[in-house]
Amino acid sequence: MPSTAVIEVEGLNVTYGEFQAVRDLSFQVRKGELYALLGTNGAGKTSTLEVIEGHRTAASGSVEVFGRTPRNRLQTRPRMGIMLQESGFSPDLTVRETVHLIGRLSRRTDDVDRVLTLVELRHKATTRVSQLSGGEKRRLDFATAVYGGPELIFLDEPTTGLDIQSRDDLWEAVDRLRDDGSTVVLTTHYLEEAQQRADRIGLMHKGRFHREGTVRELTSTLPAVITFRLPDDAPAPPLRAGRTEHGAYRIETFELEPDLRTLLNWAHSAAVPLAELEAGPTRLDDIFRSIDRA
Repeated sequence: MPSTAVIEVEGLNVTYGEFQAVRDLSFQVRKGELYALLGTNGAGKTSTLEVIEGHRTAASGSVEVFGRTPRNRLQTRPRMGIMLQESGFSPDLTVRETVHLIGRLSRRTDDVDRVLTLVELRHKATTRVSQLSGGEKRRLDFATAVYGGPELIFLDEPTTGLDIQSRDDLWEAVDRLRDDGSTVVLTTHYLEEAQQRADRIGLMHKGRFHREGTVRELTSTLPAVITFRLPDDAPAPPLRAGRTEHGAYRIETFELEPDLRTLLNWAHSAAVPLAELEAGPTRLDDIFRSIDRA
C-alpha cells in the first residue's frame, strides 16, 4: 500500500470549555486505504472528524488533508465527500435537486442520473426528500458523498437503516470507488463491517487511541477462544478450561491451532462428542469489551 498520507494528525487537542474531548491524538490515513475510526460513546471520534473535515477548530495540534489545512475549504472541500449520520436535507427538494445542489456546493461535477443509478435511487429522482423511507434517505446521503468521485470519502454510520441487500450494494459501490483510487474513513457501530473491510483501525477511548493497527494486530492482543459442551459423564478435557454461565467449557489460548488439534484428538480417542463446538480468534467486539478493563 502506498505510504502517501492523505490525512496527517499531530498532537490534536479539542476542548469544550473545561472538557477535553481529544487528547494529544496523532495518526495518519494513507492514500487508497479504508481506515476505520472506532470508539466507545464519548471517545472523541466525532470531534476528531469535525476538525479533519474543516468544521471545527482545534485547541492545539496540527491537521493536514492533502497537505493543506482543512480550514481552507476552497482547496480541500471539492476533494472530499462526507456522509453524515443525518444530513438534514431540505424536505421540499426532490432527490435529483438535492444531489445536484450538494454537487454545486462542494464544487464537484458529475452526472446526477449516473450517481442515482449507482445508489439505486433513479426511480425516485422526482420524489421529494420528505417522502423517502429511512433507508432511501441513507442512500441519498451516500449519493451526495460520492458525487463527483471524491478522492477522500467520510462514511459516518453508512449502513444504518439499510436492509442486507442495500448494505451489500453500498459496499460494492465503495469497493469500486477504492478501485478508482479513493481513500475512505469509516465510523460504524457495526463492528463486523470494520473487521471485514478496514485496512487499519484506530480505536479511541477517552480522547486517545486505545489501540491502532490492522485487524490482525488488534485481535492478536487477546487470546482466541474455544467453546464446547461435554456429556455429564465425560472425563475432564486435556486443556485448562473455564465454564461459562450456561455451563459450556471455555478455553482461552494464544495457540489456537495446536490447542484445537489437541482437543479434537482427545475427543476422538475418548469417543467424547464436542457439542456446540466453536473456535476462532478474538473479534473486535471482544476488544471493545476489554477497554474498560485496561
